[in-house]
Amino acid sequence: MRPLQKVEMDVFETMLARRSVRGYKAQDVDQVTTHILLEAAVRAPTAMHQEPWAFVIIQDRTLLSNLSDRAKPLFLADIKTQQDSAEHANHTMDVFSKPDFNIFYDAGTLILICGKTDAASFSADCWLAAENLMLAACAMGLGSCVIGCAIPVFNISEVKAMLGIPNEFSVVAPIILGFAEDETVMPNPRKPPVILTSLAAT
Repeated sequence: MRPLQKVEMDVFETMLARRSVRGYKAQDVDQVTTHILLEAAVRAPTAMHQEPWAFVIIQDRTLLSNLSDRAKPLFLADIKTQQDSAEHANHTMDVFSKPDFNIFYDAGTLILICGKTDAASFSADCWLAAENLMLAACAMGLGSCVIGCAIPVFNISEVKAMLGIPNEFSVVAPIILGFAEDETVMPNPRKPPVILTSLAAT
């Protein structure tokens, strides 16, 4: 396994710098870089050392556009059944109803983190791997974003077969990658931690 590329940021600086990027340059992410990011992903914690993850790398913009078109009506149908605030739901439906809206924000790389469903904690393990991948991407100067609205389309049998995903795997985390179009956008602020209880010995 090749060593990870050296980065200038330490871990905490990377956590503070990471943001969800929804605008990308046309520049593509090379395959060497994507494999380095996968090496970071598989260093994540995993329950009982099961390592239930597997990955699909998509760098075909035409395919990504087609998958976006398939995903949008599924997500819109789901939105209509949710008890979400009317304002938020209406805004989401307006955006997703636009024919030219690409749910992958025209990024050139999509990594699907899949989990083997017979592992007890496959979903949690895959999300831990996703965080490793996104932090590594940030440290290497790349933008990333989780596209949760795409999960339903990737778990349709026909789509899984097209992408070579075996039946025993489920797509957990679709993550787009690329070079941020606007590198000056700062991460959104976060609320202070909500501590429900803090127990200490007396």
